[in-house]
Amino acid sequence: MSKQRKTSKSPPKPGSPWESPAFSATPDNPARDELNLADHFLIAMPSMLDPIFGGTVVYLCEHNANGALGVIINKATDMTVDVLLNRIDLKLEIALDLAPVEKTPVMYGGPVQADRGFVLHAPRGDFSSTMPVTAEIALTTSKDILEAVALGNGPQKMLVSLGCSGWGAGQLEDEIVRNGWLTVRADPNIMFDLPLEQRFFAAIKLLGIDPMMLSGEAGHA
Repeated sequence: MSKQRKTSKSPPKPGSPWESPAFSATPDNPARDELNLADHFLIAMPSMLDPIFGGTVVYLCEHNANGALGVIINKATDMTVDVLLNRIDLKLEIALDLAPVEKTPVMYGGPVQADRGFVLHAPRGDFSSTMPVTAEIALTTSKDILEAVALGNGPQKMLVSLGCSGWGAGQLEDEIVRNGWLTVRADPNIMFDLPLEQRFFAAIKLLGIDPMMLSGEAGHA
């Protein structure tokens, strides 16, 4: 497979990582019969040598005629949620109850808008800049979700990331055809509950494949 291409979206303007959403517009032709992999995992094939996406699992939040947007769920930064909250001038009000949350690592969601925050969470809740993915899962980019976390009113499950992963129109489909990715319906337990080091193999097992037998010649499901 050729080296993974980056999204065609322009880089964000400098500013707060929680000041604006990054969701694409509605497709020009929503009735078009097209592949829709929202709420699916993209699992990097062994043939993928890209230093950003090699060995990753991406949760796709949006996929339409204009392209795709998702978040890497198994690649952590060196930052934890409590450090992120401090950087945006938020303080945990009930630190004892939120101890598991405050020490949760912030994910590296991808190279697109790397200075902005993205939160995958369940349940969906009511936040100012939220893109529903399923009846239970949403992607939020507004600061109010972290304000809720600081007050102890945040979502029951969440994954916080800096940056996201994006593809232009037809780009992801081309990478799948070239055996860059395996695809499978996502399991929320994998992205919210499993330790990071277990997520890649757990996602592969959803396909009924022994991870040790995986080769670069496999297709997608």
